[in-house]
Amino acid sequence: MSDQPYFRPRPDAPAGASGLVLEEPLIFERGAQGRSGVSLPAPGVPRRDPADELGAAYLRPPADPREGLPAVSEPEVVRHFTRVSQWNYGIDSGLFPLGSCTMKYNPRVNEAAARLPGLAMAHPYLPEEKLQGPLALMVGLQEALAEISGFAAVTLQPAAGAQGELAGVLMMRAYHEAHHGGPRKKILVPASAHGTNPATATLAGYQTVEIRAGDQGWVLPEAVAEVMDEEVAGLMITNPNTLGIFEPHIAEIAEIVHAKGGLVYCDGANMNALLGKARPGDMGIDLMHFNLHKTFTTPHGGGGPGAGPVGVVEALEPFLPTPVVRRADGRYALDYDRPQSIGRLKAFYGNFGVLVRAYTFIRELGAAGLSQATELAVLNAAYLRARLASPEGGGFEVAFAAESLHEAVFSDASFKAEGVSTHDVAKRLIDYGFHPPTVYFPLVVSGALMVEPTETESRENLDGFVEAMRTISREATESPELLQAAPTRTIRRRLDETRAARSPVLRWTPDLDERVEAQAKGKR
Repeated sequence: MSDQPYFRPRPDAPAGASGLVLEEPLIFERGAQGRSGVSLPAPGVPRRDPADELGAAYLRPPADPREGLPAVSEPEVVRHFTRVSQWNYGIDSGLFPLGSCTMKYNPRVNEAAARLPGLAMAHPYLPEEKLQGPLALMVGLQEALAEISGFAAVTLQPAAGAQGELAGVLMMRAYHEAHHGGPRKKILVPASAHGTNPATATLAGYQTVEIRAGDQGWVLPEAVAEVMDEEVAGLMITNPNTLGIFEPHIAEIAEIVHAKGGLVYCDGANMNALLGKARPGDMGIDLMHFNLHKTFTTPHGGGGPGAGPVGVVEALEPFLPTPVVRRADGRYALDYDRPQSIGRLKAFYGNFGVLVRAYTFIRELGAAGLSQATELAVLNAAYLRARLASPEGGGFEVAFAAESLHEAVFSDASFKAEGVSTHDVAKRLIDYGFHPPTVYFPLVVSGALMVEPTETESRENLDGFVEAMRTISREATESPELLQAAPTRTIRRRLDETRAARSPVLRWTPDLDERVEAQAKGKR
């Protein structure tokens, strides 16, 4: 990398860094007239001017009106995109400790299975008799998820966890309309809930009622009983909650909700702490969405396809989205005859390639492997919590004393007095080669810093993360300006995130660097 003209040495690089920084401004324009990355034979037909055939009014201008299309060789193209890919950080690069988002490693066997021709090339509009293999896989995944979670039935149709939430609340609404003559008006949501929970309730037409947690970090039965009445459609709760703490009163809380005719919805984002150990359906939960990327190792982020299957108890099975994939008379079929269904949520039958990856993971590990994955995830999180809270690990303040499971939440109490923010700590971590953890969530913790290592990280990786955090803790006391200026090793220095959100630069143009620089200086 150092022999490339895009980098120069910088003496102020942090200890252990390569000492190289990208030259500014970024130069994306490459090539010269006459270069080409292709070798094509002569077309063998007379060349015609498109303007003569279509008329100039119907033609788009060149990509760059000044120079026309790029003229680059194949190595230049490959090197450019390889370089750009190396500027990003992903789960294949290193530890990705995003708490409550569970960035799991994506096993390559999943990718191999998803590319099998019989699965990857199966068109969803094929007749059922030509789709027996894909449909069999979907039924197998439904049955596996039902067994893992303790529910009677599962739909694979929702395209993400948030859409799975919406599917669940719509089924909740349909249930109340069928059994109570109306959808009811309110949904209870703990203060520490994921932001999608109140958003989903509002989208489905409900009023959200917030429930505060007790001093130990979990929801108290009396707090639910105080607001639970016949106008409440249900409770949306995460278990373990977003503090990583198991809700010890979950069964009692479910009884309180059920006594008034309500339903209990579980946000399945933290299923990584329960996999193979406990089943939400056995706790009094009525329905729950799975995040296949958080729990079953399918790809996460980047705007790509996701999957948020929903499991339900038997009483809610009639309301599942259509079509329902089922086994009947020795074959597999799509059932559209569902008069109480909430209808279709997703084109075709869900994001099938993601479903293949999750099914592969479950079959590869089996019951014992899934249980061991949970044990390792909880062990790694407990190890990080203990080390980071110790003086030797930086002395970071644990938000709640209660035992946590797959993730640990710290507050800003140990560095706030130095004028250092959680934001500063997160940005400084980038200088030491780590992706930052989740910050400022949950909102019930001051300056929250949430860490979740997942089960695949080795002790050596965790120790490296602790060492970086310990160094940052020392810098917060001795040289807080280092944190406040971070990151210093990235292509771009710290951005004005408020301005970026309000005035985003959504497309590249040749003057991009000048425009970004102008925004950084407060210009328009």
